[in-house]
Amino acid sequence: MADDAGEAPAPAPEEEAPAPAPEEEAPAPAPEEEAPPVDAPAADAPADGAPESTDPTYFLEQVTLDESDDDFDYKEVAADEDEEDDGEEDYNAVKQALAATEEGGLSTAGAPATTGKRDETVDDFIRNFLVKLKLTKTLDCFQTEWYELAEKGMLSQDDIGAVPDIYLRNQQLDDQLKTIKADLNAAQQVAEKARGTWDKFRKERDFHKMHHKRVMQEKNKLVTDIKRLKKHYQTFEPTLGELRHKYEAAMKEKMLIRLERDRLAQKVATLEERVRQLEGDEPEPPPERAPRPARGDAVLPPEDRPNPFHSVTFDKTPVESYTLQKTFKGHMAAVSDVCIHPKKPVVVTVSDDTTWKMWSLPNGDLVMSGDGHKDWVSGCDFHPHGSQLCTTSGDATVKIWDFANARCAHTFSDHTQAVWAAAYHDCGDFVVSCSMDHTARLWDLGSYRCRQTFRGHVDSVNHVIFQPYTNNICTCSGDKTVSLWDSRTGLCIQTFYGHMNAVNSVAFNLRGDTIASADADGAVKLWDVRMVAERTQLSDGPHPANRCAFDRSGQILAVTSDDGTVQCYDVEEQKEAATLRGHEDAVQSVVFDPFGKFMVTAGSDSSFRLWN
Repeated sequence: MADDAGEAPAPAPEEEAPAPAPEEEAPAPAPEEEAPPVDAPAADAPADGAPESTDPTYFLEQVTLDESDDDFDYKEVAADEDEEDDGEEDYNAVKQALAATEEGGLSTAGAPATTGKRDETVDDFIRNFLVKLKLTKTLDCFQTEWYELAEKGMLSQDDIGAVPDIYLRNQQLDDQLKTIKADLNAAQQVAEKARGTWDKFRKERDFHKMHHKRVMQEKNKLVTDIKRLKKHYQTFEPTLGELRHKYEAAMKEKMLIRLERDRLAQKVATLEERVRQLEGDEPEPPPERAPRPARGDAVLPPEDRPNPFHSVTFDKTPVESYTLQKTFKGHMAAVSDVCIHPKKPVVVTVSDDTTWKMWSLPNGDLVMSGDGHKDWVSGCDFHPHGSQLCTTSGDATVKIWDFANARCAHTFSDHTQAVWAAAYHDCGDFVVSCSMDHTARLWDLGSYRCRQTFRGHVDSVNHVIFQPYTNNICTCSGDKTVSLWDSRTGLCIQTFYGHMNAVNSVAFNLRGDTIASADADGAVKLWDVRMVAERTQLSDGPHPANRCAFDRSGQILAVTSDDGTVQCYDVEEQKEAATLRGHEDAVQSVVFDPFGKFMVTAGSDSSFRLWN
């Protein structure tokens, strides 16, 4: 039938092909191939010689040709050969169509299969629009009414045609415009933020530039002033040189006059003695003081001495109840150290103003003062009997002050750099000092000479003390170590490692079995002397710790700090017991009363304070 085949079979030679029926048309050929148009015979067309029939029904009729009725000589053709010929013709037609396509420039060899885009119709456009907006009820109503009108033929070709591309393009452009506007708003916000940041940086740049200009102006002004002062100073150089020469000449003349005076005094004494002998009078004793007898070296006590406080137990000092009682300002510069009399409520303070002063407590009355050092005074310590005072200074000297004679008994000057601290031996015959020259020295107060020099630290030795009732010396240094020395041999017994910065202070408890050390990081460590190991760490800073001291029970440790506070720790419980605040600057030193009644601190605010 014509409805089921793309091409109608060729008619017999004797039959004429009928015209196509008006009701149906043959399907259009595919766009890729061009086949010769063949009109399919209509099913209702009458055959030749057959009468016309008004019945529109289509039917098939089998006709048998009688050879006897026709004189034409028919030849029999095999069905297979016809089919092969048809296949070859179809193949040739397809081949010709492909060749024609390649000649036109549209080669499909090796190209991937593509799907053509079909224009969207009006009803599909409306459906997609309603689906996009999720208007399901409106979509159902539209489809019902649309199909009803289509069945009735009430829709024109314009109504059911394709939607123009301009509408779809406008919708796409509208979506792109919205996206671009959103991106534009975000970019504007980023630009505003960047503009604000740029303005901020520009203001900071201008501020720093102005500050730099001001600093440069001040620098140039200072350079100009320095040059002017140098020039002005050079005008005084001749005068100063002349005065220096005059002073040296006057000193020489003074020395000559003194020698002449002594010579004449000796001559006068000789003449008077001769006159007395001539007159027969008895000679009078000379008015000069008798020379001091020669003193020998002191002897260190034996090592097997027992510690009298080894088995004695004292009550813990109630530092948690301590409050600031009085503040005494008696120096013109920072107070660097404080020590307390072993038997009386008397303290001595030393200061950067090159003086030391003795005060009575609790009133703070000035008892005595000393002025003899040429530089700041760094440390002090009382004699075990309270009859002498030892002071150290930045002028690289150690002075022994005698209270009975109210004068300096001796000055040790073997150190080559500033001396930081000194301590008396419990027998009172020896003093040990530490210096910035990396050494510690043992001084003999019997012969006033250096008996031993302790070398081994590779940095400044910042503090030194004696182990109670032994001949051992403990030092701490800027090389982050704590060392124990034998004063008889001068050899290092043990070295304690563990600090991460310079160690500023060390302290022994009264029993002598525990060492406390404080460093510039604020770390405070406790060391076991017998086990030569760190027992615990009480503080981690962050402010530098300047000095530490045990109370007489050995259970409370006070540590002074650069933040103006004194931290008190309970050694047994390993926790902070109290924090004492009152100093206005760094606290440099702390000392407990030997009888456990009060505590005294000294600081860089030129004051010392009483706590009770």
